[in-house]
Amino acid sequence: MKAIDTDDFRVKDNFDIHKAPTLIDMEASEKKVHSELKKTSRKLGKLQDKMYANNRYSVLVCLQGMDTSGKDSLIREVFRRFNARGVNVYSFKTPSSAELEHDYLWRHYIALPEKGKFAVFNRSHYENVLITRVHPEFILNENLPGISTVEEIPENLWEQRYEQMNNFEKHIAQNGTIVFKFFLHLSKEEQRQRLLRRLNKEEHNWKFAPSDLDERGFWDDYQKYYEEAINSTSKKHAPWYIIPADNKETARYLVAKTIFDHLKKYEDIKEPAVNEEVLENINLYRSKLQNEK
Repeated sequence: MKAIDTDDFRVKDNFDIHKAPTLIDMEASEKKVHSELKKTSRKLGKLQDKMYANNRYSVLVCLQGMDTSGKDSLIREVFRRFNARGVNVYSFKTPSSAELEHDYLWRHYIALPEKGKFAVFNRSHYENVLITRVHPEFILNENLPGISTVEEIPENLWEQRYEQMNNFEKHIAQNGTIVFKFFLHLSKEEQRQRLLRRLNKEEHNWKFAPSDLDERGFWDDYQKYYEEAINSTSKKHAPWYIIPADNKETARYLVAKTIFDHLKKYEDIKEPAVNEEVLENINLYRSKLQNEK
């Protein structure tokens, strides 16, 4: 199987969405890629157990991508082998009335992971600078001071929000949250095929909504705003990774490997030292249990 340096997928310079590949050749069968995914997922699960005992770091994984890019199935497969207590998944849909009574980052703050745990954001705070760019009327739901119409939205609102998001991520990173941001980069043709599969397979019909086609009509706009958002917010403390997503198995493996390759660099993620009294008397404790009637 092809050797992969996951750092190659990190955005370091100016990101051009039209030049980034949506498919890579792993030089292996899907069965082999799936096998490597399972191995990496198990190693991640064991590492999370150490993190839980260590109680020093948490991990935030943000997943973004166009409709049908495979976010749900990726979450299922990458985190399948985690202890259930170690990972929480949040899907951020249209803000509720209660959420709209707060600033747009509030619902993400309250979903941040505890020390020792993972949180996965299936769509994230970045929706606020993506869907609202394509549909600026959604901003009006936030009831912001001085903005009552689309025409009153200031030109610099998006730059302000990029800065706020950078500050948000820097703040949590400085306090022990390791941040990963993945853009599942899907081609328009692959999306078309996946939407057709939803229509052609009766058991998948429930996944299809007419709005999927409506949003597909804004493909070029979304590509433009993804590129802008990623270039404005890929930082050392919270990097973006561009994951070719036309092949789901490959995308899942690349995300799992990226997370593991980075986390294993943290030499201070280890189980806490055993109490000296326990160490000194471990044979006695073992004997008591073995001889217990």
